[in-house]
Amino acid sequence: MTQPHYAIMRFAKYKGPEITNIEAHNERRKEKYASNPDIDQSRSEYNFHLIKPSGKYRTEAERQISAAGCRTRKDSIRVVEVLFTATPEFFKGKNHAEVKAFFTETLRFFEKQQAKETILSAVVHMDEKTPHMHLSFVPLTPDGRLSAKEIVGNKKKLTWWQDQFWEHMVQKYPDLERGESANQTGRDHIPSRIFKEMTRLNKQRQRLDDLLSGVNPLNGKKRAAEISKLLDGYIPAVEKMHTQLKKYNVAFTETVTENKRLKKKTTELKQSLETATKTSVLKELRDVQLRRGYEDAMALLERIPPEVLDEFRKPKAARREAGRD
Repeated sequence: MTQPHYAIMRFAKYKGPEITNIEAHNERRKEKYASNPDIDQSRSEYNFHLIKPSGKYRTEAERQISAAGCRTRKDSIRVVEVLFTATPEFFKGKNHAEVKAFFTETLRFFEKQQAKETILSAVVHMDEKTPHMHLSFVPLTPDGRLSAKEIVGNKKKLTWWQDQFWEHMVQKYPDLERGESANQTGRDHIPSRIFKEMTRLNKQRQRLDDLLSGVNPLNGKKRAAEISKLLDGYIPAVEKMHTQLKKYNVAFTETVTENKRLKKKTTELKQSLETATKTSVLKELRDVQLRRGYEDAMALLERIPPEVLDEFRKPKAARREAGRD
């Protein structure tokens, strides 16, 4: 069955000093990106602008706000950033020209809703796993007021934005589907850092999966120690992801069957393992890779053999000694 392709648009609002930080990220002005391991700087040369900034984001925003005669407070929203992308499967097999055509179309959509002169920058990143565009603009209304609230709006207005975006994009890309809105799911905007954390969790899951697949009577003791060491980081990461998804109103429900299977495996790990695995995502997220990654993370915990759990229950010092044997 073919994976559905979703058009994605997310808004983020910025007031002051953080504008410099998003500019440094968007325009790739940093030498290193330790906080974002997904950036492959060897591919940064393939990034491109559809609208180049005429100056610093904050400076240009203040200039436009002043020219419009707007009064501001310390907590006034001065810049809004829109992330445009699609689920990873949509971009598979597409060349540079096809990717550029997609983002050109998203820009064409946005310019129908917001004056082009308020756009500070529209830059496409090709140096991360999924191509995406950061479009930053000054939230000035047609009559010259500074109002991110009016432009971006509440949940009802956000639903309107998603409807308009999908209706525009589907004319050229009929295989795109419209994701569930925050108004339908009851969840808030999920920030991009959650997706980056899921990517890191998936890497941990792959390592753990490889170790579990390689367990045999000859290497069992040493491999169990390695797996236990990895679980020290993996279980808290799954727990953290559960907490974050719950925070952003992703719907969860208790799964009795999963609980019973886990309880058969161990009672000593109840506070850690059960907390991490007793729930499962019920509603489909628009960002299907996040749901799929979380479910895979939980499923892997089901595969941990009893002898590994016995090893995991040992104090860390004892496990270190076993690993040296």
